[in-house]
Amino acid sequence: MSRIVMKFGGTSVGSTERIRNVAKRIMGETAKGHEIVVVVSAMGKTTDELVRLAEDLSAEPSKREMDMLLSTGEQVTIALLTMALIHMGQEAVSFTGWQARIETESVHRNARIEFIDTSRMEQALKEGKVVVVAGFQGVDAAGEITTLGRGGSDTTAVAIGASLHADQCDIYTDVDGVYTSDPRFVEGARKLQELSYDEMLELANLGAGVLHPRAVEFAKNFGMPLSVRSSLTEEPGTVLLEEPTMEKNLVVRGVAFEPEIVRLTIGYKVPFNGSLAKIFTTLAKHHVNVDIIVQSIMDGTQPSVSFSIKKVDFAETIQVLESNKDELGYQSSNFEVGLSKVSIVGSGMVSNPGVAAQMFDRLRKEGIPVKMVSTSEIKVSVVIPESDMMKATNALHDEFNLASIRV
Repeated sequence: MSRIVMKFGGTSVGSTERIRNVAKRIMGETAKGHEIVVVVSAMGKTTDELVRLAEDLSAEPSKREMDMLLSTGEQVTIALLTMALIHMGQEAVSFTGWQARIETESVHRNARIEFIDTSRMEQALKEGKVVVVAGFQGVDAAGEITTLGRGGSDTTAVAIGASLHADQCDIYTDVDGVYTSDPRFVEGARKLQELSYDEMLELANLGAGVLHPRAVEFAKNFGMPLSVRSSLTEEPGTVLLEEPTMEKNLVVRGVAFEPEIVRLTIGYKVPFNGSLAKIFTTLAKHHVNVDIIVQSIMDGTQPSVSFSIKKVDFAETIQVLESNKDELGYQSSNFEVGLSKVSIVGSGMVSNPGVAAQMFDRLRKEGIPVKMVSTSEIKVSVVIPESDMMKATNALHDEFNLASIRV
């Protein structure tokens, strides 16, 4: 008998009919003798609708109240799924994030899980029940409801799996695995049978929406076997491993893209008295995620530092910088919008020099200007005009022969 965590996304539970199908799938696993914990998201577009309602009332709604509002979406799903299971003859119990004792840091809208007290879930499993847990949410030390950020149900599932010492964690979604790029926009995108944790972590951080980055972090840190598969078919999905054994000939395994990037540039007085540590420590205290950073200090020119952020963080970033301008010691700031980020990812890049050059050469041939560059051992990212985002993605997918993978 195995202990399995099954996570179902919003599309998978988007209607009562789909909830019944999910219940049948769960019962198929319990019939094999497995102990099952299920983590679910809000139904369909529920979260988007709740956000729209809030924004109709306030341009900048309270983050605390947004957590109160958004956490209701998953509560609906856990109750309905549990009702379906009980109706089919399977004992089950639903828990909200706080009932499941998922403790987080005291940050609204993007909290991190700090600890999970599994005693209540363990007791329910001991009683032969399927445990249905609301994803995306938890509670801080003061008893405040928190949420984990969009896609946080993935993180809930993997964190619960690690805490319960589950044998595996399966992420069920509306796609049948992780693809070399988004098949909706890239002709010839192919499903990968295996992927390393590190590759998936890079892809998740770079815009691939299949898995939440923190979920991949948990899986890697705790050695949790993790798969991504379809909730609508029985097809095998993509398995995340420390070292994949298949498709080893691929230097690049995926191309990710992310729209709505903003480049901010801060200029300093001469002589230079700025501090990178001050800037990014200040932004970090306000939970602003900074991505690519480029500093320029040359004789005869104004020292500057440029960095990229997501458009959704733009207003808050400007506010933080202006509020701390004297302390940070900068003279001027400007920004560029209408940008995007396109990245190539692959563990084979470590031992194959020249991949970045090949990428840049293809972008040059396509007439696509590169604004910023960031690299690691297994990825190269470029900031380019958003109008060129899909052209660049398709060109790079072609350049590295990703359509040649056998499905």
